[in-house]
Amino acid sequence: MGIKKIIQKKRVVCYFILTFLISWIGAFALVANKLILREPIPSLDGILMFPIMLLGPFISGITLTGITGGKIALKELRGRLNPKKVPGHWYLILLIPPVAILSTLSILSVTLSKEYFPNFFFIGILFGIPAGLLEEIGWMGFAFPNMSKQRTALFNGIILGLIWSLWHLPAINFLGTASPHGSFWLSYFLSFIMVMTAMRVIMVWAYCNTQSLLLVQLMHISSTGFLVILSPSPITIQHEPVWYFAYSIVLWAIVLCLISKFGKNLKADVHKNKRLLKN
Repeated sequence: MGIKKIIQKKRVVCYFILTFLISWIGAFALVANKLILREPIPSLDGILMFPIMLLGPFISGITLTGITGGKIALKELRGRLNPKKVPGHWYLILLIPPVAILSTLSILSVTLSKEYFPNFFFIGILFGIPAGLLEEIGWMGFAFPNMSKQRTALFNGIILGLIWSLWHLPAINFLGTASPHGSFWLSYFLSFIMVMTAMRVIMVWAYCNTQSLLLVQLMHISSTGFLVILSPSPITIQHEPVWYFAYSIVLWAIVLCLISKFGKNLKADVHKNKRLLKN
């Protein structure tokens, strides 16, 4: 069996392998000298890991789209970036991250500690732009549409969210305002996984109902950008996992509402809506 046939048959697995290889090799190459000499990794190097990692899902998404579908698939990918195909009211979902984060931090700052009071580092939105634009070419542009249709969108969204969370692992100690996280690294990572997986399911819901890759990119920008903008700073390493966990509870509550309304496929019943309109 030729390489192209293997990729065609195992396209999603190939995407994940290629994405992790490009991103993780690039990230570790940046700090390889420090790791070999057992020197601490400077914060700047840790921060620079992330833009290097963004190349993984972007390159993998474009490459595998071309290999598995050729020019037609690449054209279709561009079509999903067309803003004219998104109903205007769907852009309101971009408010979910800032509203959820502000609500979480406001409650925590009143009930637990003023340390949880939100920061307003508005230039932080610039961190979200490259993440959303580049990553989603792979995660939602290629991986999700090619995942098994025999499973529900909810199940695929959770699996994709968990893998997406794991992909962040090389740079996880430098994400957040309390980095490095020291002895609270694991609790921070687990709370981070909960946030990322819930957000991925919400993105899947948006995609399933609009088929808009652009909307998901903007959602990703909003999520990452407002995490940087609003995250409390300074905050202790033991308190950061607390607010991430609380934020994840809010997001999972939203996910449960979506499941209740749209079912496990997270998609509106078009035929049912048409019948209701006729009646």
